[in-house]
Amino acid sequence: MPRNRLDAAVTLPGEDFSRVALTAVSIELLRKLWEQHGPLMFHQSGGCCDGSSPMCYPAGEFITGDSDVLLGLFDIGEPERPQLLEFWMSREQFNYWSHTHLTVDVVDGRGSGFSVESPEGKRFLIRSTLMDWNVSNL
Repeated sequence: MPRNRLDAAVTLPGEDFSRVALTAVSIELLRKLWEQHGPLMFHQSGGCCDGSSPMCYPAGEFITGDSDVLLGLFDIGEPERPQLLEFWMSREQFNYWSHTHLTVDVVDGRGSGFSVESPEGKRFLIRSTLMDWNVSNL
């Protein structure tokens, strides 16, 4: 595991590998946003336009259900102050991306008005890498 990223805790039953990670830059921005908005979550839909970017919301503001998959759980806090952040993906999108490892990164630019990083002049984006082992879809 490269030191410049944080792999999520495994959340899918029967798996022993992380499917999603955060870059150091994304962790830094998430900590800043956490101070402004409180606990956070990600949701990755399969929609067009901004729907193809990971959306960051205050935890619980985006309601998840049976049509979503919890891909990972991050602790972006310090040992004495945990900050747990869930990463969700629509089940339909997961069926397309089940063979990839996802890394959440940050670039300059304005993303969706619904994602909390938008006013910062930054946006989250996904960098994907093909996995080299067989995984099954949910």
